[in-house]
Amino acid sequence: MITPKQVELVKATVPVLREHGVVLTTHFYNRMFQHNPELKNVFNMGNQGSGKQQLSLALAVLAYAEHIEDPSVLLSAVTKIGNKHTSLDIRPEHYAIVGKHLLASISEVLGEGATPELLEAWGVAYNQLADLMIGLEQNLYSNTVAKEGGWTGWRPFIVRQKVKESEEITSFYLYPADGGKVASFLPGQYISLRLFLPELNLFQPRQYSLSTAPNEDYYRISVKKETGSDINPNGMISNRLHNIVEEGDVIEVASPAGDFALDTTKQTPVVFISGGVGQTPLLSMLEYLTNTESNREIIWVHGCRNRKVHAFSEPITTLEAMHGKLKKHIFYDTLDEEMQVAGYYEGIVELDKLRDQAIFQDADYYICGPAPFIQKQYNDLTSMGVNKEAIHYEEFGPSNLILS
Repeated sequence: MITPKQVELVKATVPVLREHGVVLTTHFYNRMFQHNPELKNVFNMGNQGSGKQQLSLALAVLAYAEHIEDPSVLLSAVTKIGNKHTSLDIRPEHYAIVGKHLLASISEVLGEGATPELLEAWGVAYNQLADLMIGLEQNLYSNTVAKEGGWTGWRPFIVRQKVKESEEITSFYLYPADGGKVASFLPGQYISLRLFLPELNLFQPRQYSLSTAPNEDYYRISVKKETGSDINPNGMISNRLHNIVEEGDVIEVASPAGDFALDTTKQTPVVFISGGVGQTPLLSMLEYLTNTESNREIIWVHGCRNRKVHAFSEPITTLEAMHGKLKKHIFYDTLDEEMQVAGYYEGIVELDKLRDQAIFQDADYYICGPAPFIQKQYNDLTSMGVNKEAIHYEEFGPSNLILS
C-alpha cells in the first residue's frame, strides 16, 4: 500500500515528467529491448520508430502520477490499454520485466535526483498500477474464453477470400483453421494478427478493425495498402497482406478486443463520421443496425480523396436504398461530373454543411479516421452544441489524442 509520503514523492516528479517524459520513455524502451530483445516480437516496432509509443507511454505515466491518489479517474484510459494488452497476449510476467526497466530508467535518467526513497515510491506506485492492470486483463481474458468460440493467445486462421474493395483497400475473410466457431464481438471492436516480417526478422502484431457485423463463422478485416518509399512496419504488414498473403494461407489471430463499440441498447439517432479506411469499425456498426432491422435514424458521413479509392461505396448505396432510416453524405477532394448530385460534396468533411441534416442533440456520434480528422470533427461537433459525452472516437495506433 502506497504511503502518503510516497504519494507526495511521486507527485513531485510531475513537472519533470511534463518536460522530459518522452526522454524517459525513449530511454526505457531502448533499455528494455537491449536486455529483452524477445519483446520486439510483442511490441509494435512501427509505433516505436515513429515515436508514437514513446509519447503514448509518457502521457500515461504523467496521467498516473497526476492522479496517483485516485487512479479510478483513469478507468477509461486503463480499460483501453487493457483491451490492447489482451489483444497482444500480454501476461502478468511481462509486468515484472517492464517494472524492472522502468525503475532502472528513472534512476539512469534522473541521476542524483533519483533518490532511494523516490525509487521505492515509484516501485510501489508501479506495482499498484500493475496489479490493477493484471486484474482488469484477467477479467477480459476470462470473459473471452467464456464465450462460445472464445480463446486467448494466438489462433491459426485461414484466409478464405481476398476481395478488392477499391484501388487501395482489400478485405480479408478469416476462418478458424480448426473448423470451430469464432468468438462474438461488439460492433466496432478489432482483432490483432501477427505476421513474420523478413525485413525485420521479427514477428509483428497489428490491430485491424472488424469491418462486418458479428457472426459465428468468420472475421473480416479491410486493409489499406501503403505507398511511398518510407514505409514503417505497420505498412509492411498491411502490404504483406496485400502482396504476399493469398487465399488459403494461414495467419495467427487474437480474440476481438477494444472499448470503441456501438451502444446497442439505445434507440436514438446515430451518426457515423469517417475518413478513409477509418470507416471500417463503423461499417461493423452499420451492418449490425441494418441486419437487426433497427428503427434508429442513421446518418453515414464519409470522406476520402475520390471515387477510385472509395471502398464500400456500392454496399452503402444498396443499404441506403433498402433501409429507410439510413442517409449518406459523401465528401470527395474533387467531384467529377457524375458525382454532382445530392449527397455528394467537394472538399474535406465539413459537418457545418450538414447542420440541418446530420446534427441532432439526442444522437450519438462515432468518429474514426486519422488523428487530425478526429480532432476537427470533435471540435466542430462541440462548437455546434453537441454534448461531449455523446461523441465517441477511435484513434488507430497508440492513443495520443487528448480531447476536451
